[in-house]
Amino acid sequence: MNNEQPDEIETNESTLVSDTEEDHDDKENKPEVRRSGRESRPVDRLSPSMNIKGILKKRVRFVDEVEKKKEHCYNLMSEKRGLKTDDAEYTAEKSTLIARAMIHIREQLMTTGQCFGQQYNLRTGLKVFGEKGKKAAQGEMSQMHERICFTPISINDLTAEERKKAMLALMLLSQKKDGTIKGRMVYNGKPTREWLSREDSASPTASQESIMITTVIDAKERRDVMSGDVPNAFIQAKIPMKEKDNYERIIMKITGVLVDMLVQLDPESYGRHVVYENGKKVLYVQVIRAIYGMLQAALLWYQKFRSDLEEEGFKFNDYDPCVANKMICGKQQTIRFHVDDILSSHVDPMVNDDFVQWLDWKYGSIGQVKITRGKVHEYLGMTLDFSQDGKVIVDMRDYVKGMLESFPMKLKKTQVAATPASESLFNQGNSPDLDDKKKEDYHTMVAKGLFVSKRGRPDIHPTIAVLSTRVRKPNENDWNKLLRMMKYLNGSRDKVLTVGADDLKVVKWYVDAAFAVHPDFKSHTGAVMTMGHGSMQSISRKQKLNTRSSTEAELVASDDAATMILWTKMFLKEQGYEIERNILYQDNRSAILLEENGRKSAGKRSRALNIRYFFLTDQIEKKNLKVDYCPTDVMLADFMSKPLQGEKFRQFERDIMG
Repeated sequence: MNNEQPDEIETNESTLVSDTEEDHDDKENKPEVRRSGRESRPVDRLSPSMNIKGILKKRVRFVDEVEKKKEHCYNLMSEKRGLKTDDAEYTAEKSTLIARAMIHIREQLMTTGQCFGQQYNLRTGLKVFGEKGKKAAQGEMSQMHERICFTPISINDLTAEERKKAMLALMLLSQKKDGTIKGRMVYNGKPTREWLSREDSASPTASQESIMITTVIDAKERRDVMSGDVPNAFIQAKIPMKEKDNYERIIMKITGVLVDMLVQLDPESYGRHVVYENGKKVLYVQVIRAIYGMLQAALLWYQKFRSDLEEEGFKFNDYDPCVANKMICGKQQTIRFHVDDILSSHVDPMVNDDFVQWLDWKYGSIGQVKITRGKVHEYLGMTLDFSQDGKVIVDMRDYVKGMLESFPMKLKKTQVAATPASESLFNQGNSPDLDDKKKEDYHTMVAKGLFVSKRGRPDIHPTIAVLSTRVRKPNENDWNKLLRMMKYLNGSRDKVLTVGADDLKVVKWYVDAAFAVHPDFKSHTGAVMTMGHGSMQSISRKQKLNTRSSTEAELVASDDAATMILWTKMFLKEQGYEIERNILYQDNRSAILLEENGRKSAGKRSRALNIRYFFLTDQIEKKNLKVDYCPTDVMLADFMSKPLQGEKFRQFERDIMG
């Protein structure tokens, strides 16, 4: 920490934007100050007739180190949270979420010219961009005003609790690829985590499994596919104004030059509500529409879009809240959406034409809905190509190229590997731990690898699954495994996943286990789901309990896959496809007998294992799945449970990648 006395700088209106950032720091870092016994005075108010410019001069204290630290808050590329990296461990869900954010940022940069590399707070942005930055900020405030995103409220009408929970409005400036400056006002929603539960703020999103299954159906039925992006989706969602005893208004606090901009736009509406707090201009507003930065914003948009679709007659799938269907002319239209990214399909292109018009009519008042028609669609970081009859190609080549370019070691074209991992993949080794910089690179590349492995490159899934178990404390041996995988990607950067269905009423699951292969002697589960061509789903994960035999390990593997086996059947049934054969293939006859016999096979085993026997037996008796034997030589799941080499790797890789 800098202990030197900071310099004092006298500023005028142009530097008043520091109010927003200073309040931000005060809100999060300063303890609550006990009120003194001084006699309170009426608050000073700003009259519309008063001269806005130059009305307030103040002295601002700041230290360069503090400014630099605050700037990191708006720089998505360099943000650091100060957490101990030894304590960081990625679950599959969190890693997927992180990697999805990474690919979304990359996609927006490439397709719309948005620059997420550097976002400045208003004061710094004005220094960098000058008059262009000022106009961008004014334009953003004008749009927020015209869209009636908030309404001014008198400080006297606020309760003490509402004033305490009033969050700051922040203005961020960034430069697009084409050189234009973009201003965005955001709600500082981070402190609201203290009182908002996950149920009040988390929005559903379409699962990757749902997207893969439905796109295979699209290809099988030769449907016309349309993708779209709703502009400014969040602010199109109104915050419900329910008159209930427990209803809380959402209050935002606007300060500094942002106040001046609003008063200049509408002096009568805003001017009479401006007050001074500690010498700073402050305007309290009640938020009416979802604003970026609000934890509830995505959920509010989801609720609005779902309600609008239901009014049009769409029925949502009970097993994925972001998949909806509607029968039109005897054929099914399917909608999938992830926040504001929409995918629609129907055999008749005119149905999609009508849906596009509906989207524009409903959400195009702010900006035209961006629509893509044809055989190729960019969706959630994937390129979905329907040009091959009856199949869909999931193309992640650009993403793999980006991974290779961002890898710290620049690989030459000749630096390749025949397989993603050597036979020693599960060995931990005794090499030194990675330094902080290398550890951060390791985390980043593993997260990116997990993202691509769950979409278009299942051939690296088992390698990534093992590397993910080492993110807490990676060593040089783990780095060499990562390097081996990157060399494999370097030599196979043009590979794509091709999936299709022979019969939409038959689902095949291949499940296998590698016994006691991890350093703590736990086994590893592998599973592959297919409907005829390529892998639509894959599982590769370390088992959570130790087993005493390969038979028990196979049983645990079947139980690991059972959730997705049953979910897939129920999801397809909700889509209107009754599964006639839901087959679980295994290469261990003893495990099959245990699963089929249930209680008859229950011996002196642990309660956890017996529960697995009975559950699987129960599902077999209910005809939810059928267990069949599969010879080891054609057991696809063998690919996901261990690092195969040579011809066996190449054979299974061709089957899995399609």
